[in-house]
Amino acid sequence: MGEPFLFKLHSPENYIVGGGFFAHSSILPSSVAWEAFGYKNGASSFNKMRERIEKYRRIPADPHNDYNIGCIILESPFFFPENEWIPQPKDFSANIVQGKSYDSASPIGRELWKAIQLRIQATTLPMIEDRQMPMFGDPVLIQPRLGQGAFRVLITDTYQRRCAVTQEKALPVLEAAHIRPVSEGGLHRVDNGLLLRSDLHRLYDRGYVTVTPDYSFRVSRKLKEEFENGEPYYPLDKHKIWIPKRETMQPSRRFLEWHADEKFRG
Repeated sequence: MGEPFLFKLHSPENYIVGGGFFAHSSILPSSVAWEAFGYKNGASSFNKMRERIEKYRRIPADPHNDYNIGCIILESPFFFPENEWIPQPKDFSANIVQGKSYDSASPIGRELWKAIQLRIQATTLPMIEDRQMPMFGDPVLIQPRLGQGAFRVLITDTYQRRCAVTQEKALPVLEAAHIRPVSEGGLHRVDNGLLLRSDLHRLYDRGYVTVTPDYSFRVSRKLKEEFENGEPYYPLDKHKIWIPKRETMQPSRRFLEWHADEKFRG
């Protein structure tokens, strides 16, 4: 995570013109990819995106097929001015379709990384600090700063595409919820997220449900008092949520405590 990922133009324009930093890869229904990234997928509309998929795959149009597509999520993309485009490496064959990896310890990889570093440092990208990276040293792994779309995809995959509370797996109704909203000082971080069914997400944002620092799901009495309802939710009260096994991916107890104290209606 955080390795440089470079952009090369199609032949005969054999130049490297920019890149980004690898954050995550996933296979997603095209509708989810569009909801997460919109026109950043490279099309002006979802229908145009579908048309491109059908064109590249050489398949007839099927309006009922939510095509699965591979998504490579990059953070902090950068592009070079045309006068700084880098000629492709000498060993880059015209037959290569899916890209090529280079080891920075190899002569070609070292020279390529040197050229990339010179241009990156000239643009003073905020994700790279000079004191952490020698002028022409090896690539340094970095923790990408996520955007909204990348946050959604990472949370979806981190929670294995199931609601942390109900275990619902129908992807169209699952949403990445911020524990502490961005508008209130939160960040697009994996430990600041939960994958929730859409109705639970809305209740969570409005404080009618919360998750305590010990990962217990709680339902506010206000739900019944204000709406004379809530029967589908009260059976979930005090149940433990499902969390990822990797500690670094688990919801932050500090953020959970903030939500329980500041947002939950009790």
